[in-house]
Amino acid sequence: MKILVAVKRVVDYNVKVRVKADGSDVDTQGVKMSINPFDENAIEEAIRLKEKGIASEIVAVCIGNAAHQDVLRHALAMGADRAVLVENESEVQPLAVAKLLKAVVEKEQPQLILLGKQAVDDDAGQVGQMLAALLDYPQGTFASAIEIAGNEATVTREVDGGTETLALQLPAVVTADLRLNAPRFVKLPNLMMAKKKVIETLAANTLSDDITPRVRLLSVAEPPARKAGIKVNSVTELLEKLRAHEGISL
Repeated sequence: MKILVAVKRVVDYNVKVRVKADGSDVDTQGVKMSINPFDENAIEEAIRLKEKGIASEIVAVCIGNAAHQDVLRHALAMGADRAVLVENESEVQPLAVAKLLKAVVEKEQPQLILLGKQAVDDDAGQVGQMLAALLDYPQGTFASAIEIAGNEATVTREVDGGTETLALQLPAVVTADLRLNAPRFVKLPNLMMAKKKVIETLAANTLSDDITPRVRLLSVAEPPARKAGIKVNSVTELLEKLRAHEGISL
């Protein structure tokens, strides 16, 4: 079974995000970039399925310019077999990403497509669902557990009331939650070997002729600073302050 894992390059989650002085966007100049954490969970799950003898090949794919090769090499160092970079210099929004991934899926013919449930830069959480719709594949989102048996994937996903278990006929699209697993530590020798591996490149305009952004970013601003809190000495004082603040009878 072949597994295709989509990964995205984002500002490292340990970095405090800064807004550009003109408020036009987030400042990424000189900022550490890394693989999207949810996508790392997706890669880890693919590797675990391969270690169980269920998967035979793992293909990592990323959309962006040459700088995005670093996250693909991270995937290779973790244990992916091949890497594909869909080269595109301009911004790609969720629907465009889904269209490009659809073309890659049709080329690679994987039985399982894994993605992170969302990217930590835009928190859109849309690509997996859009990709499943474009492919007309069953989908399991926010997966916290995946079991493969024959031509069926059993996905446990978290919902508002607890958990839900779905049975999906393969091929299928599954998006990974952080609870799915704990990604392995990538060792330096593996990273060095990954740097020597060839990354296949595909031009985005050869895969889809409709990746024009549909949403225009107007401005970005820091959230307003929170006011300092106060301490009270007793429950009685707390109730008095709440009554005075809200104008209610307690």
